[in-house]
Amino acid sequence: MTRADSLSLQTARNLHLSAQGLLRPAGRRARFADIHATIRQMSLLQIDTINVVARSPYLVLFSRLGDYPITWLDESLASGELFEYWAHEACFIPREDYPLLRHRMLDPSRLGWKYNAQWVEEHQQEIADLLEHINANGPVRAADFATEKHSKPGWWAWKPHKRHLENLFSAGELMVVERRNFHRVYDLQQRVMPDWDDEQHALSEEDAVVSMLNHSARSLGIFRPTWLADYYRLKRVALKPWLEAAQERGEIIPVQVEQLGEMWLHHELLPQLEKSSAATHTALLSPFDPVVWDRRRALELFNFDYRIECYTPAEKRKFGYFVLPVLHRGVLKGRLDAKMDRQAQQLVIRAFWLEEGVRVTASFVNDVQRAITRFAQWQGASEVLIEQAPSALRAAWSDRWTITA
Repeated sequence: MTRADSLSLQTARNLHLSAQGLLRPAGRRARFADIHATIRQMSLLQIDTINVVARSPYLVLFSRLGDYPITWLDESLASGELFEYWAHEACFIPREDYPLLRHRMLDPSRLGWKYNAQWVEEHQQEIADLLEHINANGPVRAADFATEKHSKPGWWAWKPHKRHLENLFSAGELMVVERRNFHRVYDLQQRVMPDWDDEQHALSEEDAVVSMLNHSARSLGIFRPTWLADYYRLKRVALKPWLEAAQERGEIIPVQVEQLGEMWLHHELLPQLEKSSAATHTALLSPFDPVVWDRRRALELFNFDYRIECYTPAEKRKFGYFVLPVLHRGVLKGRLDAKMDRQAQQLVIRAFWLEEGVRVTASFVNDVQRAITRFAQWQGASEVLIEQAPSALRAAWSDRWTITA
């Protein structure tokens, strides 16, 4: 393959979706080992706690695996196959990639708001006492400690022990060993990883950055160089030397893509060019899915202008609180604002929007309805309610439908 080789825009999209595990639906029922394998494929699984529908990390996995017990993610963390740390943001990360992030733990002052050096300096004795308490009594949650009365919500008003725990987590002195009702449970790093030794096992920042760029290229599949750094939130990274070295090793190949110009293709996707893989998957994506978490990349590759509005005041939202992109056969064709009413066992679609120019074909109507039904059933819903949607969809679906086993 040479620099002159050209790809259509849709082929580039399909290659990216293939790298992300979203080109075709899962060919079999999910297995426990698929949790680790899927996160390995994406490199990172971003964590977010909003639960108006399934929390984001569970939803990202469902989009790729289909129906699976959500306890599997918690069990994978508790078993030690995964760990948590700051990567793209707070993420679940394969345990074998711990060396890639260790340099951040050893210099946490560079993490910005995630680590408060002044707080640590001012509370040295309290933090030392907390570490001794954990050493003597075992893992703890922030909820194990009393909170001050009349405290306001928000990170700026965290109770002292919560601040201590989060700073110790950012500094790598504590690790998350499990989640209870999605709340972090912390234990000492040396107890979680007794065989780890920084002198023997830690990577230099330079080597870690190279490995993170390698992972980013593989998980993106096809990319512009400007897309790489965002994956692990790398700053001031020298991309040109990495590109030259990766090309020389044969790991990336330059290609020309319709409308986008020069891009780079990861070598693992070369076999797919030979068999012209078509996209057949339809899924609802999390707002924090790797396919859309880089808003500029989503716009350039999919012409999908997307923003997360859950942190925007209600009166300023254009679409809704927790808006899920709709992937249909290789194209992001719509978005919907959803809420799961768990008591009533109803998935409520507050509003559904189609992207400009999308044709409402029979296959689109059927595929998206099945995707919504699978999504609702996985969360325990027995009914789907549609409050607002384009007339063509409402005519095909009606305002509600019952989910049968």
